[in-house]
Order: sequence, then C-alpha cells, then structure tokens
Amino acid sequence: MAQIISFGEVLMRLSTPGFSRFEQARQLNVTYAGGEANVSAALAYWGHDTAHVTRFPDSPIGRAASQYLATHGVDTSHIVYGGPRMAVYFLETGAALRGSQIVYDRANSSLATIEPEEINWDEILKDAKWFHWAGITPALSQGAADTLLNGIKTARKFGLTVSGDIFYRANLWKYGKKPSDILPELTAGTDIVIANKENILEIFGIEGNDFVEASVNLQKAYPQVSKVVDTKRTSISASHNLLRALLWNGKELLETADIEINPIVDRVGGGDAFIAGLIHGLISFKDDQKALEFGVAASALKHTIEGDALISTEAEVEAIRQGETSGRIKR
Repeated sequence: MAQIISFGEVLMRLSTPGFSRFEQARQLNVTYAGGEANVSAALAYWGHDTAHVTRFPDSPIGRAASQYLATHGVDTSHIVYGGPRMAVYFLETGAALRGSQIVYDRANSSLATIEPEEINWDEILKDAKWFHWAGITPALSQGAADTLLNGIKTARKFGLTVSGDIFYRANLWKYGKKPSDILPELTAGTDIVIANKENILEIFGIEGNDFVEASVNLQKAYPQVSKVVDTKRTSISASHNLLRALLWNGKELLETADIEINPIVDRVGGGDAFIAGLIHGLISFKDDQKALEFGVAASALKHTIEGDALISTEAEVEAIRQGETSGRIKR
C-alpha cells in the first residue's frame, strides 16, 4: 500500500513544438499532467511509495493517462473509470520577454462529474502516511469538492499528515460556489498549507501585514495547521527567473536563498516539484530548513525538464541544494 496518496484531476497536455505560437503550430506534443499527480511522480523517483487517486474516462485516452502515471512509478490501482471526457490543456511556451500561455478545456470532465461514493477512502488511506491535495480540484464541481473533503476527513481519522496547496484558479469556479465557501473546511483538516498572504485574505478573510502575521492569524483560526509555506519568484524574463521560499512553523520564519534559473526550459509543474521536495525533506530529514531548501532545489531543477513531471534522482536535487548549479557534464 502506498504511503503517500494524492488526489486530483489529470489532464492531457497538448503543447506546441519548441517555442512556436498556437497560430504557428500544425502539430502538438502529447503528455499528461496534474498538479497533485506531479507531486506523487517526483516522490516516486526518490524512492517513496506513492499512489494517485482520480477519475478517467473509460476509453483508450483514459487508459493512456493511467499508463503515463505508471511509467513514473505511481500506483494507479485506485483510479476509477467513468464520466464523459478527459480534461485538456494547451500550452504555448514563452521565451525572453514573451510569457507562456495556457488554455484550459476541462468543463464536464470525468473528475468534474465524480460522485463521492465512487472513492473508498477507508480502503485507500488505511495504511498510508501522507495525503496531498490542491485547491484546483474543489473548483471543478461540488462532487469533486465533496470527494476531497471525505478524503481529508478520512486522513484525519487515520492520523495521516495532510498537505494542501490552496492556490486556486478563480475562473474555474463555475458551479455556484466560491473558494471562500469551500476551502476553509478543507484547510481545517490540513497540517501543511502552501499559501501566500493574499490567498489567506481572499479565502479566509484573515489579514496580516506580512507573511508571518498572516500565517500566525491563520494558525489561530485553524489550529490543525502547523506550517505555512510560500514561494517567491522574481521574473527577469520568461527564460530567466530567481526562486526562493519561506516557511513559518509556528515558532520562526525560515527562508532560502535565491536560486537562479537561466534559461528556463519548461516552468509548468515547478510549484508541484517544490511541494514534492518539501514533503520529501520533511519526511526524510525532519529538518524544516533543509526540507525548504530541498523543495526550492527540486523546483529549480524541474524548470530544466520538459513536461510537467520532475524526473530526477534525490542526489541531483541535493547537489543543487548544496550549491552545485554549474551544469557541468557528468561522465
């Protein structure tokens, strides 16, 4: 049984070749991606037992998506099949002063039409150690939100650590609910929250003059939350960024140095790689500062890899954490 479980939508990713624009493309590259699944994939490469829970259409496309996750070492035995269609997103990769563009086509997808009784959380989580979720999934539908809430409640019952990336896409909430209607109850059962000061105000109505004050006030309102984490990106161009992270653990503010990423190959999935690195660090090192640094290093490395998934060894990430960023050839 997998020890780390993630839940969320997986989409077909259709990207233009190289740096071509949508208007120029006459063919598209196909892969599959989802924020929570990306976390499980990275962790699987570092030796963790992971499983992803989602719903795919019962079709060759759904089976192809499941096979893709399996190639990254993610257990797919808890995936259910049904619903009308695969969610899709289209990616145009930017360069220099032109930013990347993403266009979503995920309405009425298989996960958006899920019913809570389709997922047996007791069976899935009974032997697990960690459960991860993100704020995009409950944006899809009431059924997806209710299914996730059941997962968090079951994780609490079994004593799992729960991490939640509460960043959300405002334009996805089209079923009559707002993030502030749904995310607070999910956060109440979450131990580690990835959020910034603006999210905390928008979702919870909790104010703070800075990240620390907002985090302290969030913990007062939601005592289950033990750590609040945020990343800071400085964008010099679409191809050149600086990345660092902050963590408030209830006692002190921890921060990493900037890592320079230049040139960027593919920044999509960088946040998921950060979360995977943070989870790995918290499990393996039991040291908040080192875990935070490992997360930033993992995210930086992901920016050099095509596709949404971070394909790497632990040693590669650790080398970056320790400052080895020369990119010298390895023989």
